[in-house]
Amino acid sequence: MQFEVIRTIDAFENLGEAWNRAHARCSASHVPFLRHEYLTTWWKTKGGGEWEQADLFTIIARSATGELMGIAPFFFTPDHEGQASLLFLGSIEISDYLDFIVCVDAASEFFSHLLDVLDTQAAPPWKSIDLYNLLETSPSLSLLEEAIRSRGWSFVQEKLHPCPYIPLPDTWEAYLAGLDKKQRHELRRKMRRAQEHDPAARWYIVESEQHLEAEIEAFLNLMAQDPEKEVFLTPEMRTQMHAAARAAFRAGWLQLAFLEFGGEKAAGYLNFDFGGHIWVYNSALNFAYRALSPGWVLLGHLLEWAIEHKRTTFDFMRGDEEYKYRLGGINRYVLRATITR
Repeated sequence: MQFEVIRTIDAFENLGEAWNRAHARCSASHVPFLRHEYLTTWWKTKGGGEWEQADLFTIIARSATGELMGIAPFFFTPDHEGQASLLFLGSIEISDYLDFIVCVDAASEFFSHLLDVLDTQAAPPWKSIDLYNLLETSPSLSLLEEAIRSRGWSFVQEKLHPCPYIPLPDTWEAYLAGLDKKQRHELRRKMRRAQEHDPAARWYIVESEQHLEAEIEAFLNLMAQDPEKEVFLTPEMRTQMHAAARAAFRAGWLQLAFLEFGGEKAAGYLNFDFGGHIWVYNSALNFAYRALSPGWVLLGHLLEWAIEHKRTTFDFMRGDEEYKYRLGGINRYVLRATITR
């Protein structure tokens, strides 16, 4: 393997096609947050303003033929406690799942040589490597820990957040049958009531790029009706959300959906439709329609759509909100791995 350090945005952007090929071919964590177009938008806003000081320090490994075999998508920054650290691009707040991109058959060699690179004077003066939001099922964890411990460094792993998901059956009726009887009745009742309302509910997925910017802005404005989300949506974060949604749309994996009554938006979901999964990224609610449970109704339609279109998983991602479990969510967790010399 030939290793190279990427330090500039121009060099990073030039990796786009090769990066996404490696992600599709190699990555055990086949998640949208590792796509090149997503991480490019993230870096340009430093996570919507989460990081004030940050230097790109992404390490790539190529085969003898020049094919990307492994990527450590790092950046260097004072962490939130002020300690000089290497973190995954995408860390921490707005990217639910992060990981290395590495072909399984090359992973042991990749991690061993990666540590060689990180232990030279060419590396930034890091005190820790702080890796957030690794899925507990990621093979990177055990392979990285083995390489770390063989070097005599410290590797500490901790559980962070539950990430409920629903394995989707073949039919909508089979999904409903798998719910608790009370929840099945409630979901059906809410969807029927919305349809019988005057005016009746209408839901749709945004398909036109011509109207995309206006629809994203409408979604963010709907989000901002929630006081906590209004605080979250700083100007920098709005820029990030626009850029990420636009990049996902152009790459073919944005699912921006709304529920309306008489042309007025009552609820919205900004999801990613990627790799046969629906990844539920953000939600928005018009509080004037709260009595009609528009969030539940729209989720019901999106679940039915996902099943009809042969998606295999509906992933609610980070957070233990009750509705996720009432709709059939099964827990798994993301972890944090901290490495020190």
